[in-house]
Amino acid sequence: MNRYDTIYDVMVIGSGFAGMAATLFAAERGLKVAQTGATGGIDFSTGFLDLMAVHPVAEGRYWDSPWDAIDAVIADHPAHPYARLGKDRIRTAMNDFTEFLRSQKLEYMGHEDRNTPILSPAGTVKRTYRIPRTAWKGTEALRDKAPTLIVDFNGLKGFSGRQIVEMQQTAWPRLKTVRVDFPGSFGELYPEHMAWTLSSPERCRELADSIAEQAKDVEYIGFPAVLGLNDPVRTVTLLEELTGKHVFEIPTLPPSITGPRLRATFDRGLAPRGVCTFSQKLVLEARRDKDGLFTFLIGVPGDARPVKARNAILATGRFFGKGLRAERNGVVEPIFGIPVTQPAERTAWHHQHFFDRHGHAINMSGIEVDDSQHPLDAQGKVVHDNLYAAGAIQGHHDWMRMKCGAGIAIATAYRAVESICGTTP
Repeated sequence: MNRYDTIYDVMVIGSGFAGMAATLFAAERGLKVAQTGATGGIDFSTGFLDLMAVHPVAEGRYWDSPWDAIDAVIADHPAHPYARLGKDRIRTAMNDFTEFLRSQKLEYMGHEDRNTPILSPAGTVKRTYRIPRTAWKGTEALRDKAPTLIVDFNGLKGFSGRQIVEMQQTAWPRLKTVRVDFPGSFGELYPEHMAWTLSSPERCRELADSIAEQAKDVEYIGFPAVLGLNDPVRTVTLLEELTGKHVFEIPTLPPSITGPRLRATFDRGLAPRGVCTFSQKLVLEARRDKDGLFTFLIGVPGDARPVKARNAILATGRFFGKGLRAERNGVVEPIFGIPVTQPAERTAWHHQHFFDRHGHAINMSGIEVDDSQHPLDAQGKVVHDNLYAAGAIQGHHDWMRMKCGAGIAIATAYRAVESICGTTP
């Protein structure tokens, strides 16, 4: 049988954080998994895994403990996705997800019960729950306000060492920056090409030599996140040996190499688990027969083929991932026609000011689900008993402002797979 003739245990629709997490968790439980989706939020990720950091959004209050923040947001927003999950499940989901990444040479670090402050590419400080190992020493440099050099490159867009230093100059007086030419390159630079270039020890040596004079009086050196693609720890370790300093990465603005690293990690790690990936193909239509078997028409208009599955996890995200579509008369979910909770009037979607401290009401829109992650219809009834939803497509959260996107994606995907395994032979 070819991949189009197979009947899968579950079709995961979406390839962002929620889609990748759902695919991973289902495959690890022995389910026969198909996954479809185009470019998702994971491709533009900073690489940080946020659990919960800001609440209330209007106050901009940052929390050291994500677990206390979760308690607070559930108390104020009882319909928030975390309210249906429980802390033990959230913790297990995050640990299982990062353990998979570690097994594929993309190690994450963090504290079990508190967020970690870290520099953002804009030079601000954010709190997040899990950080790539290659960025971890940056948290130490920030904590101690240690003598640190930020390296910038001529021709690299989306990263400014000068901006980072200017943003931090009052609190971090021993932070400085230098801009140099990238080894073997000139003109406009692209993070992925830079990452491949630095897989060469000789290029790393050239880079270390080019900053040796400026790095004499520092303890740490921060680079934009271009230090390798498939095994960045190896590049960081080599640069530490060459410079004699602690080395860390800071994400660039999207498109950054941190997203492709995650994508490559899943591509590398899911195939041996038997996952069938229909890459860059969208679900154009979904049908369900009287016995509950789904048939999905996937591909592009004019070139689509049917794929069958016993269960489905909808992990298509919101507007960027095409999981929700804004039309003249409201927001719709385009695959199954699931009702979307949203402001009653289009005029209430946004505040007058783009950067309004309360956020915008449209960013809390999404579909309703029950405790098993089944989507609900307008009457609050389960749409299909073998259809589940995970990630940002669920309503009642502003994941970007609350800093909880990865946590919601991973934990709701975990719960959806749990529910499937409770009903799938």
